[in-house]
Amino acid sequence: MNARAAVSTLANGVATLVRAAATVAAVILVAKIVLTLGDANPTNAIVQRVSDLADQLALGFKDLFTPASPKTRVLVNYGLAAVLWLVAGGLVARLIRRVG
Repeated sequence: MNARAAVSTLANGVATLVRAAATVAAVILVAKIVLTLGDANPTNAIVQRVSDLADQLALGFKDLFTPASPKTRVLVNYGLAAVLWLVAGGLVARLIRRVG
């Protein structure tokens, strides 16, 4: 295998990891939305863990919009954060593949 092929293979692997990480982040954010809309028990350990992770992954979107309904707030803000993760992850992965 020549050096160019090795770099290309490495770039593809890194791009796949980036896209996978962004997808996992989006899934966690969507899980927070589903748990909130479904009135999940906020004292449950699983719900707390998902909520803690989602709060970290929401970045600046956590309180971007402040509608009166807490459910709407979570849906809009965490939904936007999930879309951001998917779009950014796809763009970064594409850039990595292009460089490689």
